[in-house]
Amino acid sequence: MKIKKQDGPPSELLYFDDELDLSPKQIEDVVEIFNTPLTGSYNWDYTVADNRIKKLYELGKELNWNGSIDLNWDYTHPEDEKLVDPDEQLPHETLKAYEALTAKEKIEFDRHSTAELLSQFLHGEQGALLVASQLASCAPTYNAKLYAASQTFDEARHVEVFNKYLQDKIGIHYPINPSLKLLLDKILTDERWDLKFIGMQIIIEGLALAAFGMLKSITTDPLLKQLLHYVIRDEARHVTFGINYLEDFIKTLSPEEVQERAEFAYEACVISRERLINTKAEQKYLKMSPEEAREFQMSTASFALFRNFLFSRVIPNLSRIGLLTEEIRPKFEALGLLEYEHAPDDFECDWAELQKPLESFDEIPEAV
Repeated sequence: MKIKKQDGPPSELLYFDDELDLSPKQIEDVVEIFNTPLTGSYNWDYTVADNRIKKLYELGKELNWNGSIDLNWDYTHPEDEKLVDPDEQLPHETLKAYEALTAKEKIEFDRHSTAELLSQFLHGEQGALLVASQLASCAPTYNAKLYAASQTFDEARHVEVFNKYLQDKIGIHYPINPSLKLLLDKILTDERWDLKFIGMQIIIEGLALAAFGMLKSITTDPLLKQLLHYVIRDEARHVTFGINYLEDFIKTLSPEEVQERAEFAYEACVISRERLINTKAEQKYLKMSPEEAREFQMSTASFALFRNFLFSRVIPNLSRIGLLTEEIRPKFEALGLLEYEHAPDDFECDWAELQKPLESFDEIPEAV
């Protein structure tokens, strides 16, 4: 195995060829190094102080699923059918450009657009894997270390299945969105363990739940729907863990420390709302400029669905843990996000729903 170190992530698309037969000596791992002043901690008190977090940990063990055998990888979506139906409310000029594509080009556009989105899911889950592994080391309490370890395994499974779907079913990887990379870099390289918690459990996991829920609701591929359904169930537990753990901890901080974390959460929300938009497929197939593609994406019904999913979760969760401060509220109000403040937060969860056995491949469409 060869390891190639480089500055920054790859910038080119990666295509996978079924006919390619490489030996281990021909495979090269491409890595980007980051440094973090991570401060770890032992915990010598093994008592269980919080039964809610212990219960989430036990639930995660019970509902572990195997990405290799529990998903129906035997299913392959027909090559002449789209994975996602196009938005029926496209602006006239965009719809005109789309209709001008040949049937083959429409399928290619669908595959590239879906691959671009799923690639961001894959990259985000690798970031979540790295952060969760950091939290197992630096979280100060016994329960948090156990849960972070179990979450690390969940995130590894998510990386595995998104990568397998992209390689085996679409055959394309897109590079990471620069704004997503910026957000992950900030969380991974910050020395404060609680900021990692805030960034991962509230913002990144909230972002993931919104994006996964949006795609699950519009995909026509039952395998992709099943994959997303299983991942969403894991992520819902992760968010609930973060809310339960952070609410008490934030109360121990000084007003200045709270405000510092509120500012970080706001900046992360700005990135999530304004910049995590994929435009490469639109630029290539609909002949749009980067700005035109961005404006187009933000005008679609699927983006409105994503935005509603995202902030109806993130904003009430920030309020619950004490980071929707009086100083930060005007900034969120300027973004038009305070309308979500009184939506249900994720502190209380539906234990009966979380404890349900995982639905089978044939049951997922009815479970949407």
